[in-house]
Amino acid sequence: MKKALLLIAVASTFVLAACDREPVIVNAPASTVPGPAGPAGATGTTGSMGSTGSTGSTGSTGATGSTGYTGSTGASGGTGATGATGDTGATGSTGATGDTGKTGSGTVIVVPPAEPAK
Repeated sequence: MKKALLLIAVASTFVLAACDREPVIVNAPASTVPGPAGPAGATGTTGSMGSTGSTGSTGSTGATGSTGYTGSTGASGGTGATGATGDTGATGSTGATGDTGKTGSGTVIVVPPAEPAK
């Protein structure tokens, strides 16, 4: 039992010695703070022009339109020209001779009208 007590005493010494040590503090490196921003750089050159795109496909055919309205009645035409004069009709037959008239109460003289002056 002497050996066991001796071993326990040695082990206790090592354990207490390990607990008695001060911890080691490792300092972290100081972080650097960036300084103020520098001046802006020069403007870059303009890029080259792109190539022309492909031609698009033909569009679909449109729908047929609606039927239009009926038009108004046209204006009446003007009066036609006068027709040509017809041919002279045929001469009629001579009429029947009339009855002799009654004798009058006096004589009547019929004077033909005078010719107009020239």
